[in-house]
Amino acid sequence: MNKPLHDILQAVAETPAIRGPARQEVAAYQTLEMVRCLQTSLDPTRLMELFSQEVGHLVPHQGIRYRNDDLELEVKLGTQSRHSCSYKLHIGDEPLGKLSFRRSEKFSERDTEVLERLLCNLLYPLRNALLYQDALQLAQKDPLTGVSNRAALDEMLRRELSHARRQQADCAMLVLDIDHFKAINDRYGHIIGDCALKAIAQKADACKRDGDLLFRYGGEEFIVLMRDTDRDGALLLAERIRSHIAGNPCRCSGAELAMTVSIGVSMLADSDTPESLFARADQALYRAKDNGRNRVCVIDPQA
Repeated sequence: MNKPLHDILQAVAETPAIRGPARQEVAAYQTLEMVRCLQTSLDPTRLMELFSQEVGHLVPHQGIRYRNDDLELEVKLGTQSRHSCSYKLHIGDEPLGKLSFRRSEKFSERDTEVLERLLCNLLYPLRNALLYQDALQLAQKDPLTGVSNRAALDEMLRRELSHARRQQADCAMLVLDIDHFKAINDRYGHIIGDCALKAIAQKADACKRDGDLLFRYGGEEFIVLMRDTDRDGALLLAERIRSHIAGNPCRCSGAELAMTVSIGVSMLADSDTPESLFARADQALYRAKDNGRNRVCVIDPQA
């Protein structure tokens, strides 16, 4: 039976009779192959999968856990067993996160030496992947309010609808619009208007649940997308947001702004597309506007 190349290299590298240049040549080859492998992906999860596979040839382990707080990124692979060996990853003064290896047996001194050597091969591919992910996140963030933008909404809406249909679960959408926002800009100017937009985003974000997704759709309109949420749950959140904004004026550069929002609600139907789900919530929003503003309206799928 032919052994995999990594097994042959490992056996050669660990053979006591083979020393000096030969051992260094094998180590260099292992490093080169690992770097080539790690350079094939800019996805942090896939990168950790590849690294775990390569490391596993030399240091067996049952699972790994990687966390980067700056990007709110966490990757868990395999089994989170009893014993761990953890490293804070850096390139110079640049932190790259924390990586832990886990297994049922303790890590030996030799294991940690090998891990530390192999981690050097991960650092630059990991930094490239993190820079790429950071760029993607920035491209999907509204620069004024810091919440996700319309491009992110288009992507997440398709994903959430697909999830709801696979799981036969509920999904709901809120579209909210600041009442008389033009009057704020006309009276106070656009700097105060921008402050008002940021305040509304913060208040809506404070009301939503952890799993709800908030987007700035454009202008003074925001959207909340809610997974596993039925009609009653969607109306409850919409009313919570509406009342919180109405009851808490915001201060912007010395101006106290008493603002309200109108909110439209829709729930996912079997025949819905992303466009039809949004259109129904948008119609409900205009109904709320027509009925006096500062209120929540819903249009059911059968209506």
